[in-house]
Amino acid sequence: MKRLLTLLLAGSFALPALAQNNADNYFKLNRTGFNQKNAYTTTGYVEQRWRVPGNTGFNESIFYVEKILKDAGFVLQKENEQEAPMTYRIEKRSIKQDTWEPINASVTIEGESAPLLSFKTNRNMIPINCISTSGDVTAEVVYINKTEVSKIGTMDLKGKIVFAESSAGSLIAAATKAGAIGVMGYSLPAYTQPEKHQTSIQFGSISAKNTIWALLLSYAAKEKLKASCQKGKTTLKVNIQTKSYPMEELTLVANVKGSIKPDERFVYSAHVQEPGANDNASGVGCLAEMARLYASLIKSKKFTPQRTMTFLWGTEISATQRYIVEDSIRAKGILWGMSLDMVGEDTKKTGGSFLIEKMPDPSAIWTRGEDKHTEWGAGNVKEENLFPHYFNDFILDICNQQGRFAKWTVNANPFEGGSDHTPFLRNNIPGLLMWHFTDVFYHTDNDRLDKVSAETLKNVGVSALTAGMTLVNADENTALAIAKTVAAAGNKRLNAEFLLSQQAIKDGKDAAKEKHIIEAWRNWYVAALTTIGELPVKKETTRVGSNLKFLVQDLEKTTGEMLEKLGK
Repeated sequence: MKRLLTLLLAGSFALPALAQNNADNYFKLNRTGFNQKNAYTTTGYVEQRWRVPGNTGFNESIFYVEKILKDAGFVLQKENEQEAPMTYRIEKRSIKQDTWEPINASVTIEGESAPLLSFKTNRNMIPINCISTSGDVTAEVVYINKTEVSKIGTMDLKGKIVFAESSAGSLIAAATKAGAIGVMGYSLPAYTQPEKHQTSIQFGSISAKNTIWALLLSYAAKEKLKASCQKGKTTLKVNIQTKSYPMEELTLVANVKGSIKPDERFVYSAHVQEPGANDNASGVGCLAEMARLYASLIKSKKFTPQRTMTFLWGTEISATQRYIVEDSIRAKGILWGMSLDMVGEDTKKTGGSFLIEKMPDPSAIWTRGEDKHTEWGAGNVKEENLFPHYFNDFILDICNQQGRFAKWTVNANPFEGGSDHTPFLRNNIPGLLMWHFTDVFYHTDNDRLDKVSAETLKNVGVSALTAGMTLVNADENTALAIAKTVAAAGNKRLNAEFLLSQQAIKDGKDAAKEKHIIEAWRNWYVAALTTIGELPVKKETTRVGSNLKFLVQDLEKTTGEMLEKLGK
């Protein structure tokens, strides 16, 4: 099955070196120009703030990035983004309910001097939308074991605090009915390794309509409180201070206008909300430095963009979704989208690795061989949801080039969803996610700046910006180079899937089903190759179309040979 690769190399129509030289030049510019200290400093500023759309921390983060943009030469948009080569705007939208922010909290077991929990060290102890207590509140805490949790609503808990090894939100309705004044819950997924990282608390949220307060516990706090309750009556002193107030939601959008096709664009998105450093102060900081560097390349005339590049900071998923759907004309010109989410991990501390979450390909349905889902979990992908496109293998190739240069580990995972790449895909726009997983500190209050690597921020930023620059200025040579990359990836994939199906049939699996997997991959790569035809900014010759036709025919022929062998 090595025939395809041989033909690809022989039949690439003497691919000019210019395309790779362009990418090499972009890499050189970005490796030299990306200031990892800037990205790290911005990450540090943002991670100090507990960020909910509309609250003080969220808005301060937006304004901090705005200053970076202004200093880089972006000008405030007055009427439209065509006013100047580099513009930015801050969009304001009303929020249906008041925003919320935590101020302080502490829990102390009566008779002890040190608090059981303190907001200073566990800033995720207060769930989003939790109300304040009226100063210090002293009350008995009642431990409810797992077998009795369903009976809480029938108990007499008037004036008491409910404590159970369940999520706090799941306890509130029944505890309110039982007359409790508050609840304390413990619920951490296994991948956070709570018995090892005993002080971690994952942030959570409850309904703003609740009339009693709630607190979230770490493993250490849960164990200590449980032991105290099992010894006898336990009384707690609780103080919670939070604020809720009306405010607008902000979204920051920056544009660098293309000189030839300004209505066609590459869009980067980094969400601001959530309290963590890696999630997602790192995305905010990385994208801010990318925008600063890109502006400097434009001003110094080291790069002249032919298509527009857009940088977006806002609320996860919803800000990106609005950007796409609120302007149908603009949406037609969005050719690529990329989410930067959890991009700064120091993996020696957090675990996991850098990942590219692919657009839906057959690995999201038939996950086997070297493919594996993260502990985030597989999405519900069906064959009609597959999204064949060159974007997957192109981005993976760019990141692997940076990986080889910087000795940086790059991996990929099948589509799972859950970040800013999903609105692009939902609207039939190619979209990918750059992220890390599994991070043992994911969504916990141990996701702080000491878990962020400035080197990782640079590797991600250099890769992401190099990819964008390559695509917004793509010519026929670029298209031919990407076609070669995608065809080689298709060859590698089909050979791997053939061997897996061949073995599966030997093991008694249904041959028709195994052949269908091969057919699905063939169809995906045939369609992915076809999408390259629209890549060049200017279509000057028929070289790209002719090359793609050859590659598709050869791919189909080789797959046919595979299917014949599986059918014997």
